[in-house]
Amino acid sequence: MIQKPEDKSKIGDVEDFLVEVEEHPLDCILRQDRIPHIWCPGCGLGPAMTCYVKAIQSSEIPQNRQICVSGIGCTGRVAGYVNIDTYHTTHGRPIPFATGLKIAKPELEITVFSGDGDIMAIGGNHFIHAARRNIDINVICVNNFNYGMTGGQGGPTTPQNSKTSTTPYGALEYPFNVPRMAAVCGAVYVARWTSLHVRQMEKAMERMMQKNGFAFLEIVAPCPTGFGRPNKLGTGIEEMRHYKDSVVIDHKAPLTDLDLEMRKDAKIVCGNFIDIEKPTFSDLQKGQIEGLQAKKEEKK
Repeated sequence: MIQKPEDKSKIGDVEDFLVEVEEHPLDCILRQDRIPHIWCPGCGLGPAMTCYVKAIQSSEIPQNRQICVSGIGCTGRVAGYVNIDTYHTTHGRPIPFATGLKIAKPELEITVFSGDGDIMAIGGNHFIHAARRNIDINVICVNNFNYGMTGGQGGPTTPQNSKTSTTPYGALEYPFNVPRMAAVCGAVYVARWTSLHVRQMEKAMERMMQKNGFAFLEIVAPCPTGFGRPNKLGTGIEEMRHYKDSVVIDHKAPLTDLDLEMRKDAKIVCGNFIDIEKPTFSDLQKGQIEGLQAKKEEKK
């Protein structure tokens, strides 16, 4: 990379004004050939991905042990931008794919990075059972309340009364309370932050990488094109201002109080809600194998 001096009158030969510029500290974790990205202006995925690559860097886990698995949708494109081993799987299947990787290679640090439609709709059953089994993976779900890439349709997290391309008169269905769902299914770590809360997001992702077990983070993010426009939420910056005014940080909030609503005066409760320890599926599997081997030795 090069830069030119402001005073061009002092320019002689080309070599006189070409100055080496240090590369960005995150360049080694981003695939430069894929930049610029495809996301719309104001999308919350940029801050979310930046926090993820910073967490990888600060985790001190070698990059050759870091794996990113994604499914279909705008969030699924994250796997194509990070310079680690990544897998862009079929719709709704990143969690079972990550489960297979973890069982085969327990030493890997595996993160599923996908959207609310991918994880909570077609992939919902996989989500439930991976949490129940306490598979040692990290699941980051960017919740922008709609299927942003395919036309702004309503999904399982779309708040009641909000408008989408499939609910033009307002959504009638009750949406998932995603952190509560993760917790009751067995996750050992559960958090929620918005794409405005970059420092908290990064720390949450670092903590997920430290945890043994199913760790879950919901990121509430703007989708100005697919969801913001029909609901008159303004630009991405305006929606970020709404987060600033509406977020209440309460790490001890009851899980039943974490519902998200479309009312302008509704609060968005954020925090690190669950952080517990219990044996993972791999721990139990290893114990069972060792027990069977011990019995086999006793019979000899």
